[in-house]
Amino acid sequence: MSLWKSLDIVPAAIKNQYQEVRLILGDQLNLSHSWFDDEQPVLYVMFEMQQEIDYVTHHQQKVLAFFAAMRAFADVLGTLVDVLYIRLDSAENQHDLVTNIQTILAQLPNVSQFSYQQPDEYRLDQQLLNCDLGCNKSMVSSEHFLLERSDIPVFLPTDKKPLMETFYRKVRRKTGYLMKQDKPLGDRWNFDQENRNRLPDDVIVPEPVSFKNDVTHIAEMLEQMQTKTIGKPVADYLDWPISRRQSRQLLKHFIQHALPAFGLYQDAMSTRGYLLFHSRLSFSLNTKMISPQEVVEAAISAFEEQENVISLAQIEGFVRQIIGWREYVRLIYWREMPTYKTLNFFKFKNDLPSFFWNAETKMKCLNATIEQSLETAYAHHIQRLMVTGNFSVLAGIDPDQVDAWYLGIYADAIEWVELPNTRGMSQFADGGLLATKPYVSSGNYINKMSNYCQHCYYDVKLKTGPRSCPLNSLYWSFLVQQRDKLAHNPRLAVIYKQWDKRPADEQNAILAQASTWLLNLDEI
Repeated sequence: MSLWKSLDIVPAAIKNQYQEVRLILGDQLNLSHSWFDDEQPVLYVMFEMQQEIDYVTHHQQKVLAFFAAMRAFADVLGTLVDVLYIRLDSAENQHDLVTNIQTILAQLPNVSQFSYQQPDEYRLDQQLLNCDLGCNKSMVSSEHFLLERSDIPVFLPTDKKPLMETFYRKVRRKTGYLMKQDKPLGDRWNFDQENRNRLPDDVIVPEPVSFKNDVTHIAEMLEQMQTKTIGKPVADYLDWPISRRQSRQLLKHFIQHALPAFGLYQDAMSTRGYLLFHSRLSFSLNTKMISPQEVVEAAISAFEEQENVISLAQIEGFVRQIIGWREYVRLIYWREMPTYKTLNFFKFKNDLPSFFWNAETKMKCLNATIEQSLETAYAHHIQRLMVTGNFSVLAGIDPDQVDAWYLGIYADAIEWVELPNTRGMSQFADGGLLATKPYVSSGNYINKMSNYCQHCYYDVKLKTGPRSCPLNSLYWSFLVQQRDKLAHNPRLAVIYKQWDKRPADEQNAILAQASTWLLNLDEI
């Protein structure tokens, strides 16, 4: 079997043997796919393309991680089947998916079939669905997720408002994970209330596993190609897993060192570490180097063997993220696209402040989260939701800009998972399809769940004045400005009653302070 870097070097006799071409996208690095058991004369093709770099401005580490993982995958796959891998700097590269495919097919005279795995992004799905290749075209499952797109009518029927908890219970029953007959283990479906703890000072945070992947050659190629990126460039090595072996190593490390306290502190934030008890498996999962079944079953197996170390609350919190939320947002994405990408419930139009690109803000929560994101191409879900996401809602930022920032800066961000989490869960731009209320808060939540406020220029206890926490007045200003859209929400009724009880002069002072912040967002 062979790994070809150019179609021009493939002997004519071999070209004539191929009857089918199969496409592998950059997030389809699944060596266990049934495709590879087929002994037919097939050519597999993979492309690094400017098209995939340019649709948003990506973190350099994200681009490096994808290309390094794709190349490592192609190296292994080339020992099993014939692979044509076109690099970014190849003279043959047309940098457009359809044009690349058409160019290759034109040089393979006996090919009558083009096949591809179901894409996970709508734009790629439409590209492949609508292209004319002059031969038969078919799509197969990626064989990765627990549910297929065809399961939407059963798990997310369009005649009902989607509810994640209902969805999650259906998936638990379907898979049998953490079930005893038809009942949830422990007679409870959800331990969320027990998994919302601040990180105590005396709790030891596990040291993250580190990978030392040399990607100098790819970084040099990006520089030669004048590729525009954001974030901290890789100096010595890339610290993201780029192979199945490294992904399994990461899973093993998480189960051994972090899973026993994962649920307890999954919502905590701290300057003591960027990862805390999170797994950082999202990149490996989203590129399909490792499967959700494998991840969940390994974690459950460890729980069953070590019930005195890993409690039911810890394992349930982790399983819910993988088989519940991850599968849920994917089917929401496919149920609601392409309209979902245009939703802007609050009609927000403000620009992202400049500090989203350099972390130069006096607000410690934003400074720490953005600096970490620029440094590592990673932030955990509460940092994304309740720090940068919360601020963006309160500041009235255009959700298109928020989407582009999230999609670009995080190594694990692929639109199917980023868009519902950002535009829906974080920004409430879908008007409540995904979330039951906007996930907004004053500085009190940040102070409760982190140590950021201890190191901040602003005083979290103050609502007005130049040293007051901007989140405090922006929170109330947002609720007042959007009252006509939110007052009917039963989960906000108590909050509005609290506001109405405040004296008029206090209300006016808070709103005036918020107006000052909104006029000077770049200076916060």
